[in-house]
Order: sequence, then structure tokens, then C-alpha cells
Amino acid sequence: MSDIPSELKYTEDHEWILAQADGTALVGITDHAQESLGDITFVDLPQPGDTFALGETFGAVESVKAASDLYMPVAGEVIEVNPELDGAPESVNNDPYGSAWMIKIKVKHASELDKLLDADAYAAIL
Repeated sequence: MSDIPSELKYTEDHEWILAQADGTALVGITDHAQESLGDITFVDLPQPGDTFALGETFGAVESVKAASDLYMPVAGEVIEVNPELDGAPESVNNDPYGSAWMIKIKVKHASELDKLLDADAYAAIL
């Protein structure tokens, strides 16, 4: 069974989001997603300042098996991109919920967070 931390919110497309008290949030892919993809070889991420609507594609992950689009769990502006993934995309396989977060965003509509899946609901769709 995939690891599903209870403090995160999830999308049906296997992204996670960790909302911060200051209105920002970290976004990444779930343990299930990285397991399904296999060995990740490349992560294509946006630039700080880029803005995305809820559900819009913000990047892609490539592995030896497949490529997969990344979808915004909530609308927001990218304020930081994880620099570690540039030289070490495989870290997503090792620590998808920790050091391998993908982007930090400024959340546009906090109410969108309430529409995401909690850990139990995400586990139910797996």
C-alpha cells in the first residue's frame, strides 16, 4: 500500500498539496504516482511567476516507463521551484512527500483546498 500522509490534501490525478498558514502551499506527486511511473528521469516544472488555474497542467514527469502531466490542485502563482529536482529527478522516487516537493505556490482561492481529497478519500480511490 502506498504511503498517504494524513496532513496533506490530494487530487484524483495523484498530486498532493500541503497548505501553509501564510497562504502558500507545497505541491508534489504522491507515492502511488511515483511507484506507477517507475524510475523518474526528468521533471519539467514552470518558472516562478507563472500562474495556473485549478486543474491546469503545470509541468510533466518523465520516467523510463512513461511521461505524465502534472495538474494544479488549486489555482495559484508559482513562487518557488524545487532546485534539487533539476539535477536529481530520481529523488521523487525516494522522498515524494519530503525533499522532492515540486513547486511552492501562492494559493489564489483558499476555498479550493476544501474540495480536495483527504487521506482516507484518496486511499479509497487507489
